Amino acid sequence: MVVTPARRVAPVAADGARRQPVLAFDIGGTKLAAGVVDGSGVIHSFLVAPTQPQDGPESVLARLFELGRRAVSESDLPWSQIAAVGIGCGGPLDTERGLLLAPPHLPGWVGVPIAELAQREFERPATLENDGTAAAAGEHLYGAGAGTRNLVYLTISTGVGGGIVVDGRLFRGPFGNGSELGHITVDWHGRLCRGCGRRGCLEAYVSGTSIGERGREAGLDVVTAIDVAAAARDGDPIATAVWEETVAALACGVTSIVNIFEPEVVVIGGGVSRSGERLLGPVRDLVRVHAMGSAAHGEIVQAALGDHVGVVGAAAIVHETTG
Repeated sequence: MVVTPARRVAPVAADGARRQPVLAFDIGGTKLAAGVVDGSGVIHSFLVAPTQPQDGPESVLARLFELGRRAVSESDLPWSQIAAVGIGCGGPLDTERGLLLAPPHLPGWVGVPIAELAQREFERPATLENDGTAAAAGEHLYGAGAGTRNLVYLTISTGVGGGIVVDGRLFRGPFGNGSELGHITVDWHGRLCRGCGRRGCLEAYVSGTSIGERGREAGLDVVTAIDVAAAARDGDPIATAVWEETVAALACGVTSIVNIFEPEVVVIGGGVSRSGERLLGPVRDLVRVHAMGSAAHGEIVQAALGDHVGVVGAAAIVHETTG
Protein backbone atom coordinates (compact mmCIF):
# COMPACT_ATOMS: atom_id res chain seq x y z
CA MET A 1 0.00 0.00 0.00
CA VAL A 2 1.29 3.44 -0.94
CA VAL A 3 0.46 6.81 0.55
CA THR A 4 1.46 10.12 -0.99
CA PRO A 5 1.18 13.58 0.55
CA ALA A 6 -1.02 16.32 -0.82
CA ARG A 7 0.21 17.60 -4.16
CA ARG A 8 -1.06 19.87 -6.92
CA VAL A 9 -1.50 18.11 -10.24
CA ALA A 10 -2.49 21.14 -12.30
CA PRO A 11 -3.20 24.83 -12.09
CA VAL A 12 -6.23 25.72 -10.00
CA ALA A 13 -9.39 25.66 -12.08
CA ALA A 14 -11.15 29.02 -12.21
CA ASP A 15 -14.24 27.64 -10.53
CA GLY A 16 -12.35 25.24 -8.26
CA ALA A 17 -13.54 26.98 -5.13
CA ARG A 18 -17.10 25.90 -5.92
CA ARG A 19 -16.13 22.25 -6.12
CA GLN A 20 -15.88 20.38 -2.84
CA PRO A 21 -13.48 17.53 -2.03
CA VAL A 22 -14.39 14.08 -3.30
CA LEU A 23 -13.49 10.59 -2.11
CA ALA A 24 -12.53 8.91 -5.38
CA PHE A 25 -12.00 5.26 -6.31
CA ASP A 26 -10.36 3.57 -9.29
CA ILE A 27 -11.18 -0.14 -9.66
CA GLY A 28 -8.78 -2.08 -11.85
CA GLY A 29 -8.24 -5.76 -12.45
CA THR A 30 -4.92 -5.80 -10.59
CA LYS A 31 -5.13 -2.84 -8.21
CA LEU A 32 -7.57 -0.69 -6.31
CA ALA A 33 -6.86 2.98 -5.70
CA ALA A 34 -8.53 5.49 -3.43
CA GLY A 35 -7.83 9.12 -2.76
CA VAL A 36 -9.23 12.48 -1.74
CA VAL A 37 -9.15 15.14 -4.46
CA ASP A 38 -10.34 18.68 -3.90
CA GLY A 39 -11.98 21.09 -6.31
CA SER A 40 -8.67 22.51 -7.49
CA GLY A 41 -7.23 19.14 -8.46
CA VAL A 42 -5.07 18.75 -5.37
CA ILE A 43 -4.61 15.15 -4.20
CA HIS A 44 -4.79 15.07 -0.41
CA SER A 45 -4.20 11.34 -0.10
CA PHE A 46 -3.62 8.41 -2.43
CA LEU A 47 -3.55 4.72 -1.52
CA VAL A 48 -3.37 1.54 -3.58
CA ALA A 49 -3.94 -2.13 -2.80
CA PRO A 50 -4.24 -5.34 -4.85
CA THR A 51 -7.69 -6.08 -6.25
CA GLN A 52 -7.69 -9.89 -5.98
CA PRO A 53 -10.91 -10.08 -8.06
CA GLN A 54 -11.11 -13.84 -7.60
CA ASP A 55 -12.28 -13.16 -4.03
CA GLY A 56 -15.59 -11.88 -5.39
CA PRO A 57 -17.41 -8.56 -5.15
CA GLU A 58 -18.31 -8.69 -1.47
CA SER A 59 -14.76 -9.22 -0.27
CA VAL A 60 -13.18 -6.79 -2.73
CA LEU A 61 -15.70 -4.04 -2.02
CA ALA A 62 -15.18 -4.42 1.72
CA ARG A 63 -11.45 -3.82 1.18
CA LEU A 64 -12.14 -0.98 -1.27
CA PHE A 65 -14.37 0.84 1.19
CA GLU A 66 -11.85 0.36 3.98
CA LEU A 67 -9.22 1.83 1.66
CA GLY A 68 -11.54 4.79 1.16
CA ARG A 69 -11.96 5.33 4.88
CA ARG A 70 -8.19 5.29 5.27
CA ALA A 71 -7.78 7.71 2.38
CA VAL A 72 -9.97 10.24 4.17
CA SER A 73 -8.35 9.69 7.56
CA GLU A 74 -4.86 10.09 6.05
CA SER A 75 -5.78 13.25 4.18
CA ASP A 76 -5.70 16.65 5.86
CA LEU A 77 -9.45 17.07 5.45
CA PRO A 78 -12.27 16.21 7.87
CA TRP A 79 -15.08 13.89 6.84
CA SER A 80 -17.49 16.82 7.02
CA GLN A 81 -15.82 18.35 3.95
CA ILE A 82 -16.12 15.22 1.77
CA ALA A 83 -19.12 16.02 -0.39
CA ALA A 84 -19.42 12.97 -2.63
CA VAL A 85 -17.94 9.71 -3.88
CA GLY A 86 -16.66 9.17 -7.41
CA ILE A 87 -15.99 5.70 -8.84
CA GLY A 88 -14.16 4.79 -12.03
CA CYS A 89 -14.23 1.26 -13.42
CA GLY A 90 -13.93 -0.47 -16.76
CA GLY A 91 -17.15 -1.31 -18.57
CA PRO A 92 -19.55 -2.46 -19.57
CA LEU A 93 -21.50 -0.62 -16.91
CA ASP A 94 -24.72 1.32 -16.43
CA THR A 95 -23.81 4.79 -15.25
CA GLU A 96 -27.42 5.91 -14.82
CA ARG A 97 -28.19 3.11 -12.35
CA GLY A 98 -24.66 2.85 -10.97
CA LEU A 99 -24.29 -0.81 -11.94
CA LEU A 100 -21.25 -2.82 -12.96
CA LEU A 101 -22.80 -5.03 -15.64
CA ALA A 102 -20.02 -7.52 -16.42
CA PRO A 103 -16.51 -6.00 -16.62
CA PRO A 104 -14.11 -8.50 -18.24
CA HIS A 105 -11.36 -7.59 -15.77
CA LEU A 106 -13.67 -8.51 -12.87
CA PRO A 107 -14.96 -12.02 -13.69
CA GLY A 108 -18.23 -12.83 -11.96
CA TRP A 109 -19.07 -9.22 -11.16
CA VAL A 110 -22.49 -9.19 -12.83
CA GLY A 111 -25.01 -6.50 -11.98
CA VAL A 112 -23.13 -5.16 -8.95
CA PRO A 113 -24.91 -1.98 -7.68
CA ILE A 114 -21.67 -0.32 -6.67
CA ALA A 115 -22.92 3.27 -6.55
CA GLU A 116 -25.78 2.33 -4.23
CA LEU A 117 -23.42 0.33 -2.02
CA ALA A 118 -20.94 3.20 -1.82
CA GLN A 119 -23.68 5.70 -1.08
CA ARG A 120 -24.95 3.51 1.74
CA GLU A 121 -21.43 2.97 3.10
CA PHE A 122 -20.34 6.61 3.12
CA GLU A 123 -23.73 8.36 3.37
CA ARG A 124 -22.88 10.58 0.42
CA PRO A 125 -24.02 10.64 -3.21
CA ALA A 126 -21.95 8.32 -5.39
CA THR A 127 -21.28 8.55 -9.14
CA LEU A 128 -20.07 5.68 -11.35
CA GLU A 129 -18.22 6.32 -14.61
CA ASN A 130 -16.27 4.33 -17.18
CA ASP A 131 -12.61 4.57 -16.19
CA GLY A 132 -11.46 5.76 -19.62
CA THR A 133 -14.07 8.51 -19.67
CA ALA A 134 -13.14 9.46 -16.11
CA ALA A 135 -9.46 9.67 -17.03
CA ALA A 136 -10.33 11.89 -20.00
CA ALA A 137 -12.26 14.16 -17.63
CA GLY A 138 -9.28 14.31 -15.27
CA GLU A 139 -6.79 15.22 -17.99
CA HIS A 140 -9.24 17.73 -19.46
CA LEU A 141 -10.01 19.45 -16.18
CA TYR A 142 -6.67 19.22 -14.38
CA GLY A 143 -4.05 17.69 -16.67
CA ALA A 144 -2.47 17.85 -20.10
CA GLY A 145 -5.70 18.93 -21.80
CA ALA A 146 -6.60 21.77 -19.44
CA GLY A 147 -7.96 24.72 -21.42
CA THR A 148 -8.86 22.73 -24.55
CA ARG A 149 -12.34 22.14 -25.96
CA ASN A 150 -11.68 18.94 -27.91
CA LEU A 151 -9.54 16.14 -26.49
CA VAL A 152 -8.95 12.44 -26.94
CA TYR A 153 -7.47 10.44 -24.09
CA LEU A 154 -5.92 7.04 -24.78
CA THR A 155 -4.62 4.80 -22.02
CA ILE A 156 -2.20 2.05 -23.01
CA SER A 157 -1.72 -0.41 -20.20
CA THR A 158 -2.79 -4.03 -19.66
CA GLY A 159 -5.49 -3.18 -22.18
CA VAL A 160 -6.28 -0.05 -24.18
CA GLY A 161 -9.08 2.32 -23.21
CA GLY A 162 -10.03 5.88 -23.88
CA GLY A 163 -12.25 8.87 -23.45
CA ILE A 164 -13.34 11.77 -25.62
CA VAL A 165 -14.21 15.41 -24.96
CA VAL A 166 -16.11 17.15 -27.76
CA ASP A 167 -16.75 20.89 -27.58
CA GLY A 168 -15.98 20.87 -23.87
CA ARG A 169 -18.32 17.99 -23.04
CA LEU A 170 -17.57 14.34 -22.36
CA PHE A 171 -18.79 11.91 -25.00
CA ARG A 172 -20.34 8.85 -23.37
CA GLY A 173 -22.69 7.38 -25.96
CA PRO A 174 -26.39 6.78 -25.29
CA PHE A 175 -25.71 3.96 -22.83
CA GLY A 176 -22.54 5.30 -21.24
CA ASN A 177 -20.15 2.81 -22.81
CA GLY A 178 -18.86 4.74 -25.81
CA SER A 179 -15.23 5.73 -26.43
CA GLU A 180 -13.91 2.15 -26.61
CA LEU A 181 -10.93 3.39 -28.57
CA GLY A 182 -8.90 0.26 -27.94
CA HIS A 183 -11.27 -1.65 -30.18
CA ILE A 184 -10.94 0.28 -33.39
CA THR A 185 -9.58 -2.04 -36.08
CA VAL A 186 -6.03 -1.63 -37.36
CA ASP A 187 -5.85 -5.00 -39.20
CA TRP A 188 -9.10 -6.82 -39.86
CA HIS A 189 -7.25 -10.08 -40.55
CA GLY A 190 -5.01 -9.55 -37.54
CA ARG A 191 -4.40 -10.82 -34.04
CA LEU A 192 -7.23 -11.97 -31.83
CA CYS A 193 -8.22 -9.34 -29.29
CA ARG A 194 -8.60 -10.79 -25.81
CA GLY A 195 -10.74 -7.88 -24.72
CA CYS A 196 -13.59 -8.22 -27.22
CA GLY A 197 -12.91 -11.39 -29.23
CA ARG A 198 -12.58 -9.68 -32.61
CA ARG A 199 -9.47 -9.59 -34.75
CA GLY A 200 -7.08 -6.75 -35.40
CA CYS A 201 -8.07 -4.34 -32.62
CA LEU A 202 -5.63 -1.64 -31.58
CA GLU A 203 -5.51 -3.30 -28.15
CA ALA A 204 -4.30 -6.54 -29.74
CA TYR A 205 -1.11 -4.77 -30.89
CA VAL A 206 -0.22 -1.95 -28.52
CA SER A 207 -1.37 -3.02 -25.05
CA GLY A 208 1.35 -3.94 -22.60
CA THR A 209 0.03 -7.50 -22.65
CA SER A 210 0.30 -7.71 -26.43
CA ILE A 211 3.77 -6.17 -26.62
CA GLY A 212 5.09 -8.78 -24.18
CA GLU A 213 3.32 -11.61 -26.02
CA ARG A 214 4.62 -10.54 -29.42
CA GLY A 215 8.12 -10.29 -28.01
CA ARG A 216 7.97 -13.87 -26.74
CA GLU A 217 6.43 -15.09 -29.99
CA ALA A 218 9.35 -13.51 -31.85
CA GLY A 219 11.84 -15.39 -29.69
CA LEU A 220 12.75 -12.84 -27.03
CA ASP A 221 13.30 -13.93 -23.46
CA VAL A 222 11.01 -11.21 -22.10
CA VAL A 223 8.13 -10.96 -19.68
CA THR A 224 6.69 -7.48 -20.10
CA ALA A 225 6.39 -4.57 -22.51
CA ILE A 226 9.00 -2.80 -20.39
CA ASP A 227 11.45 -5.61 -21.21
CA VAL A 228 10.74 -5.26 -24.94
CA ALA A 229 11.18 -1.48 -24.81
CA ALA A 230 14.46 -1.85 -22.91
CA ALA A 231 15.81 -4.44 -25.33
CA ALA A 232 14.85 -2.25 -28.30
CA ARG A 233 16.57 0.72 -26.67
CA ASP A 234 19.70 -1.44 -26.33
CA GLY A 235 19.62 -2.25 -30.04
CA ASP A 236 18.28 -5.82 -30.06
CA PRO A 237 17.02 -6.29 -33.64
CA ILE A 238 14.09 -8.54 -32.72
CA ALA A 239 12.89 -6.20 -29.97
CA THR A 240 13.34 -3.26 -32.32
CA ALA A 241 11.09 -4.93 -34.89
CA VAL A 242 8.41 -5.61 -32.25
CA TRP A 243 8.63 -2.03 -31.00
CA GLU A 244 8.43 -0.58 -34.51
CA GLU A 245 5.31 -2.66 -35.19
CA THR A 246 3.83 -1.30 -31.96
CA VAL A 247 4.58 2.27 -33.03
CA ALA A 248 3.08 1.68 -36.50
CA ALA A 249 -0.10 0.15 -35.06
CA LEU A 250 -0.54 2.95 -32.54
CA ALA A 251 0.03 5.58 -35.22
CA CYS A 252 -2.52 3.84 -37.44
CA GLY A 253 -5.10 3.88 -34.65
CA VAL A 254 -4.41 7.46 -33.62
CA THR A 255 -4.60 8.61 -37.24
CA SER A 256 -8.07 7.11 -37.56
CA ILE A 257 -9.12 8.71 -34.27
CA VAL A 258 -7.91 12.21 -35.18
CA ASN A 259 -9.46 11.97 -38.64
CA ILE A 260 -12.83 11.39 -36.96
CA PHE A 261 -12.66 13.79 -34.01
CA GLU A 262 -10.07 16.39 -35.06
CA PRO A 263 -9.02 17.00 -31.43
CA GLU A 264 -6.78 19.81 -30.30
CA VAL A 265 -4.79 17.29 -28.30
CA VAL A 266 -4.42 13.53 -27.99
CA VAL A 267 -3.30 12.65 -24.46
CA ILE A 268 -1.64 9.25 -24.10
CA GLY A 269 -1.33 7.65 -20.67
CA GLY A 270 -0.94 4.24 -19.08
CA GLY A 271 2.14 2.17 -18.32
CA VAL A 272 3.34 1.83 -21.91
CA SER A 273 3.36 5.62 -22.27
CA ARG A 274 6.21 5.79 -19.75
CA SER A 275 8.47 5.12 -22.73
CA GLY A 276 7.90 8.81 -23.45
CA GLU A 277 9.30 10.18 -26.67
CA ARG A 278 10.60 6.77 -27.79
CA LEU A 279 6.93 5.99 -28.32
CA LEU A 280 5.30 9.39 -28.82
CA GLY A 281 7.94 10.89 -31.12
CA PRO A 282 7.63 8.42 -34.00
CA VAL A 283 3.86 8.13 -33.50
CA ARG A 284 3.58 11.91 -33.76
CA ASP A 285 5.65 11.93 -36.96
CA LEU A 286 3.55 9.21 -38.61
CA VAL A 287 0.25 10.82 -37.67
CA ARG A 288 1.37 14.15 -39.09
CA VAL A 289 2.16 12.44 -42.40
CA HIS A 290 -0.99 10.34 -42.68
CA ALA A 291 -3.79 12.29 -40.98
CA MET A 292 -6.08 14.33 -43.21
CA GLY A 293 -5.92 18.11 -43.41
CA SER A 294 -6.14 20.04 -40.17
CA ALA A 295 -6.50 16.81 -38.16
CA ALA A 296 -2.75 16.37 -38.61
CA HIS A 297 -1.98 19.49 -36.58
CA GLY A 298 -3.33 18.45 -33.17
CA GLU A 299 -0.83 17.82 -30.40
CA ILE A 300 0.06 14.32 -29.18
CA VAL A 301 1.32 14.49 -25.61
CA GLN A 302 1.97 12.33 -22.59
CA ALA A 303 -0.61 12.35 -19.81
CA ALA A 304 0.15 14.71 -16.93
CA LEU A 305 -1.58 12.84 -14.09
CA GLY A 306 0.42 9.62 -14.23
CA ASP A 307 -0.61 6.89 -11.80
CA HIS A 308 -3.12 9.23 -10.18
CA VAL A 309 -5.24 9.65 -13.31
CA GLY A 310 -7.92 7.11 -12.30
CA VAL A 311 -8.57 8.68 -8.92
CA VAL A 312 -8.33 12.27 -10.17
CA GLY A 313 -10.60 11.32 -13.08
CA ALA A 314 -13.23 9.79 -10.82
CA ALA A 315 -13.21 13.00 -8.79
CA ALA A 316 -13.32 15.11 -11.96
CA ILE A 317 -16.55 13.41 -13.00
CA VAL A 318 -18.16 14.59 -9.77
CA HIS A 319 -16.58 18.05 -10.07
CA GLU A 320 -17.79 18.30 -13.67
CA THR A 321 -21.41 17.81 -12.62
CA THR A 322 -21.26 19.99 -9.51
CA GLY A 323 -18.94 22.77 -10.69
